Amino acid sequence: MNFNLRPSQLAFGNRQVHYAWVIVAAAALMRLGSSSFRTSSSILIPRLVETFGWSYGMVGLAFSLQWVVSGMFGTPAGWLGDRYGVRFTMVVGAFLFVIGMVLTATVNSLWEFYLYFGIILSAAMGIFQVPLTAGVTQWFHRRLGVGMGLLQASQGLGPLVAVPLILLIIAGFSGAPAGWVAWIPGVETLFGDEEKGLRAAFWIPGIIGGLVLLALIRLFYDEPASIGLRPLGMSAEEPVRQLQSGEAAKARSKVFLKQVVPTTAFWNLIGIHYWGCAGHAIVMVFIVAMAEEAGVSKGLAAGTFIALTVTSTLTRFAVPILADHLGSKGVMGVCFFLQVAPVGLLFFADTAWMFYVFAILFGIGFGGEMTAFPIINRQYYGNAPIGTPYGFQMMGAGFGMASGAAIGGLLRDLTEGFSYPAIIASGDFTATIAASLALSGLGVVSIVLLPNTGHHQLPHWEDALPEEYRSSPQPNRAGAAGD
Repeated sequence: MNFNLRPSQLAFGNRQVHYAWVIVAAAALMRLGSSSFRTSSSILIPRLVETFGWSYGMVGLAFSLQWVVSGMFGTPAGWLGDRYGVRFTMVVGAFLFVIGMVLTATVNSLWEFYLYFGIILSAAMGIFQVPLTAGVTQWFHRRLGVGMGLLQASQGLGPLVAVPLILLIIAGFSGAPAGWVAWIPGVETLFGDEEKGLRAAFWIPGIIGGLVLLALIRLFYDEPASIGLRPLGMSAEEPVRQLQSGEAAKARSKVFLKQVVPTTAFWNLIGIHYWGCAGHAIVMVFIVAMAEEAGVSKGLAAGTFIALTVTSTLTRFAVPILADHLGSKGVMGVCFFLQVAPVGLLFFADTAWMFYVFAILFGIGFGGEMTAFPIINRQYYGNAPIGTPYGFQMMGAGFGMASGAAIGGLLRDLTEGFSYPAIIASGDFTATIAASLALSGLGVVSIVLLPNTGHHQLPHWEDALPEEYRSSPQPNRAGAAGD
């Protein structure tokens, strides 16, 4: 039996394993840990309101700020990853994560919460969202869909893992110490009220999570060539070329970005991210409130969010695989349509089973709506440094999530008490639901306008590079720009 743990010769038993799968596993765990508090907002918001006396609007603004900042930081994070390496950028992200979480545990005023939670922690999330995803794509020539499906599914598991953990910490530190713990000198200062439990829910995952992130980063390499490998599925005849570090990475990033920005696909992908996220943000924020207003019990109403999350986790895994094999444009179009069509049920839903049917159908589209973006970037741009363009797309997503939630809440307030036809059961959320329908519908139209994924959009972009910085040395072609 052969057990070899060297990254370049990884083997378990008699089976050779490409290190790309270790990269996926490490990235999935990092994504799960770094995004857990964003996906647990439904648990944290009531606790923050009760503990500090802030209004729901004040606390909600911090979560909206988090989406905006992480979206804005996605572009410079992708740029840092393209130019200086994903590994270096993630070390910065890990330290920002620890600093943001620990400082949030010390807040006493609203401005501190906005700064520590809304800005510093958001910057860390931007790093573990953009360059991490772009970095994983470098490891696959084939089977990228499977790798990306595993990575994207990990984010869908966030609420299922984080919510029970946060509740356990809060409950454990809010009560008096018991058993052998009570004999530890000074331990009583850590226990005894709701505020200590809430603070512990930040500093414990912050410190432990930060250490775990740093340990996982040690397993991550910027590209296969860093350890003498080729991407998974690449022919052995292809040269092993290290292009994701040093002057080569800087030159490639600069040249590619200059060529890709003027294309319509570059801007349309940003727009699609915005429309889709704005549309589903409304549902994610208000689905429980919609169900409760329709007369569904609080427990069953909360269950709709769980049902949506579980369904979306399955499609987060499946959609990248389908996009890799069938082409991203068509798969994205189907997912966007499935995000739009079920929303119509909300106009008439007035029982728990109708909301659960909606949650399952919507979860299918929601889970696949964003997860095909790394695939379509590779299908459009090949092995180009996509960190910065993907960062721009995630900026669209961040602004979409923030503005969707804000638009939905504003429409709910402005139309409260408005009289609708008796056939409509959605009450004060009718205009909010219509906004979700319209925003996601614009995303469907935008996808139709995308070019076909059967050929690269910039097949000759490397011609502007010195030969030693190209992925495959090739002769210069006269008039390549017009091919």
